[in-house]
Amino acid sequence: MDDILFNDHNKDEFPPAHTAEHLLNQVMIRLFGCERSYNAHIERKKSKMSFHLDHKPTRQEEKEIEREMCRLIDEDLPVTFEVVRLADIPESIRIDRLPEDVSDSIRLVRIGDYDVCPCIGKHVRSTSQIGRFEMLGTNWDEHEHSFRVRFKIV
Repeated sequence: MDDILFNDHNKDEFPPAHTAEHLLNQVMIRLFGCERSYNAHIERKKSKMSFHLDHKPTRQEEKEIEREMCRLIDEDLPVTFEVVRLADIPESIRIDRLPEDVSDSIRLVRIGDYDVCPCIGKHVRSTSQIGRFEMLGTNWDEHEHSFRVRFKIV
């Protein structure tokens, strides 16, 4: 993989929080049938991700998000990487968010059989290395149908 040229990466992620970002995206997709986050700020101290949803989640649904994140972290899923040519990416992998000048080879990040997406960021080796996921709060914007989740990794 050392001889493969990927696009430049200008971020220095905190691997536990960045890996949690991947998990939370898939949790939201599975619980609410939405797309991956359209706006994310992932930091060492606290992070936030926004999703377009068809309804405001109930308190019970919010608790389920946190429960599912904790379950996945405890499950100690392996985080693995696979390099594929852009032309060979499986149809199930969305590439519409990749830059226009994307390299010919793409790195896919897999978290067990739970999530897979293109990414060149830093990740932990398995979900148990994430630490504890704590939901700090949520916001709902009725006009935009936008749900923001604020969280930290402890």
